[in-house]
Amino acid sequence: MSIGVAIIGAGIFARQEHLPAVQATTLLTLKAVYSRSKACADNLANRAAKPVKTYYDSPTTSNHSLEDLLARKDIDAVIIALPICVQPTVIKEAIEAGKHVLSEKPIAKDIETAAHLIRWYKHQRREEIWSVGENFRFFEPVVFAVEQIKRLGGELVTFSVDVLAFIDEDDEYYRTAWRQKPDYQGGFLLDGGIHFVAALRCLLEAAGQSVSTVRASTSLIKEDLAPVDTLNAHMTTSNKRNGTFNLSYGSEFRRDCQIRIVTTTGAVAVSPSEVRISTSDKSAAQEKSFRFPPGSGVRKEVAAFAESIYTNEPNPRGSPEQAYHDLKLLQGMLESGEEEGAAKRI
Repeated sequence: MSIGVAIIGAGIFARQEHLPAVQATTLLTLKAVYSRSKACADNLANRAAKPVKTYYDSPTTSNHSLEDLLARKDIDAVIIALPICVQPTVIKEAIEAGKHVLSEKPIAKDIETAAHLIRWYKHQRREEIWSVGENFRFFEPVVFAVEQIKRLGGELVTFSVDVLAFIDEDDEYYRTAWRQKPDYQGGFLLDGGIHFVAALRCLLEAAGQSVSTVRASTSLIKEDLAPVDTLNAHMTTSNKRNGTFNLSYGSEFRRDCQIRIVTTTGAVAVSPSEVRISTSDKSAAQEKSFRFPPGSGVRKEVAAFAESIYTNEPNPRGSPEQAYHDLKLLQGMLESGEEEGAAKRI
């Protein structure tokens, strides 16, 4: 028997990623959709293969509130994709209602809120599984690169993250009101940048390392992406190796998205569609390239969440603690930028 699931939040990501992911696994059956407005909830529900009931705040209608959705006995799990500052409250409500929860990244607006939420969850000692959705941990190029780094072995030498993008007024994510006037640190650097922090942490972990110290500068190139849209950081790992983290959403004339890990036995470069592996023997250098079809990792992430409910074994890639450490690293960089490059221990 499949698990009854509801999608809470009917925005872009729910339409483009969560709904197809639910439909792609036989382990889940979509039962309901919630959004603040009836129009948004109906829009998502109408895309489903089978009729699902909608819940909403506006217009006020009896038996259609979020509380009514959470009271349904045929819904065992929820996928939450709401504005960053709203999510912690709804996560608590869903868990208290006896639902398994997959909540979107970041785990919270700051590490203080995230730590409080994790402590609350552990104190509950409930059986409900709470996973935080970081799809880059399930993204095929990243998963493949992790295995290649482990196979290469050797000691970490250096690493780099270079992500240059441009968010303009036509971008569909920019047009969401809560992103235009963020009430959380970092703006798009938090909302989108957390993915690349998570990917870097996965790759460094495969090399047996983690970031221990950061020094960063931040700036604002496009005024409508306030408070900041560009981050340049110097990182030091636990084995005293250095790397860089460069992320900008205000780069109009150069686009890039690549993470590189270099060890004493080779190098791995990861992009959204390709992984390149460089090694050498006594005669010559060698490079192999592996191509990947378009994807995001969300389908595997949602399937893993469903499997964890069946087995009652939370998937470690979705643990709240992993999400907390992602946020801690990114917040450390943002705070360093605010303090003119002051060193921050992670």
